[in-house]
Amino acid sequence: MDWLYSLFLEHSALQAVVVLSLICAIGLGLGKVHVAGISLGVTFVFFAGIMAGHFGLSIDPQMLNYAESFGLVIFVYALGLQVGPGFFSSFRKGGVELNLLAIGVVLIGTVMTVAGSYGLGISLPDMVGILCGATTNTPALGAAQQTLKQLGMEANTPALGCAVAYPLGVIGVILGILAIRKMLVRKKDLEVEEKEDTGHKMYIAAFQVHNPAIFNMSIKEIAQLSYPKFVISRLWRDGNVSIPISEKVIKEGDRLLVITSEKSVPALTVLFGEQEHTDWNKEDIDWNAIDSQLISQRIVVTRPELNGKKLGALHLRNHYGINISRVYRSGVQLLATAELTLQLGDRLTVVGEAAAIQNVEKVLGNAVKNLKEPNLVAVFVGIVLGLALGAIPISIPGISTPVKLGLAGGPIIVGILIGTFGPRLHMVTYTTRSANLMLRALGLSLYLACLGLDAGVHFFDTVFRPEGLLWIAVGFALTVIPVLIMGIIAFRWVKVDFGSVAGMLCGSMANPMALTYANDTLPGDHPSVAYATVYPLCMFLRVIIAQVLLMIFLS
Repeated sequence: MDWLYSLFLEHSALQAVVVLSLICAIGLGLGKVHVAGISLGVTFVFFAGIMAGHFGLSIDPQMLNYAESFGLVIFVYALGLQVGPGFFSSFRKGGVELNLLAIGVVLIGTVMTVAGSYGLGISLPDMVGILCGATTNTPALGAAQQTLKQLGMEANTPALGCAVAYPLGVIGVILGILAIRKMLVRKKDLEVEEKEDTGHKMYIAAFQVHNPAIFNMSIKEIAQLSYPKFVISRLWRDGNVSIPISEKVIKEGDRLLVITSEKSVPALTVLFGEQEHTDWNKEDIDWNAIDSQLISQRIVVTRPELNGKKLGALHLRNHYGINISRVYRSGVQLLATAELTLQLGDRLTVVGEAAAIQNVEKVLGNAVKNLKEPNLVAVFVGIVLGLALGAIPISIPGISTPVKLGLAGGPIIVGILIGTFGPRLHMVTYTTRSANLMLRALGLSLYLACLGLDAGVHFFDTVFRPEGLLWIAVGFALTVIPVLIMGIIAFRWVKVDFGSVAGMLCGSMANPMALTYANDTLPGDHPSVAYATVYPLCMFLRVIIAQVLLMIFLS
């Protein structure tokens, strides 16, 4: 039995791998269990590690530090790559308003943290840990620990506060959204949101041209008029169907198959003259049977040199006589306008003759196998650049010790920048969604397993002391109070729709479990859109604020 003892209890590299793998496996398995429709997911690894540490399981301290640091770096860098493409664009098209409201949630929690530390006698490191748990934000916890290590202080205490506050942090956001809904939201409001959401979805309509104002005008000239954006997929004239190029002249009686949003249909009816009543949005339509000489095919962009180019710059319609009607990116359907910037992995719906589509296939790539091989060079180069950025000392007036972005701040910033500007610089940074999720889950599981294992030794002693109950109450207040205050302000005074309010609150608290609840109980995709809009900035702010608080008040 000596081999069994050495495998689980005798400190070695092999024992560290076995123990951490066992904790991750148990935690991920239990994380799939739903209670009242809520699960902790990968975060259960944290509590599995706590239980293992409580019962005396441990690994070599250097191995623990390495695995924890490496897991954190992989997680935050992959997270940066994921949120990067939407980080700066989230400040446009109404995103500024949502981000300002989300910043309000972050700032209220920060002020409460400082006030609670002084008013309740809780040390600031403990209070920051409670804040990280209350906001379900493990990257911020990692940043706080790195800062404490820079200051030469005990770095494990925030993990206890985070573990104590985390469970109610998950539930508190849901309770806050429920309270706002019960107090302020009427059934009529949700019905209006559902109707508006339907109007924004991609819609296919057929029109007949009877408006004399556009007779003998080219499609390019018509598109420049002050009307909603649209794409003409097919044109019927004298019984023949064709793919209209931008210079094609529209004549009276032409039938047009147009892709736009449902809310734009009335305006386009005025533009063209008459809408046909055939339903072109049914899922069972055989597009290739509509016209014998034209086929519809989905082609994937896999050529690296197209990464970051605008769709109009390729001139595919005029050169090959085809039309691109829709673009799918990360499960989202986009209108194929000339200004759309292509990214590796985009799926384009191409309509045209078979020979022309084969030529377009060569231009776009369509080598799906290439996308399944992740570009690990970009990942490791990005990690090196992120760690280099995190190691740069930044002097801030009034703070004696220079601030460093550290293992959490540096990689997430570089990840965001590469995810945002990589395609424009023709860098191949594409990773499939499954590959990105794999990187994030692996890194986060390692980090949480080490964190729990280290914190487990003193966890139950802390929870069952009087201050443990105080920490739980403080954590719950840090979750619920900012949510209620900014949720009421957003809905009652700023007049944001409730679906977007719910998504904004979930994103500002980095709480995907609460987002799942919002998506299941509210109509439309407003919660998901708002979550994606505010999540990148709030995640970045919380990572930085956790460090700055400790630097200002402890240095």
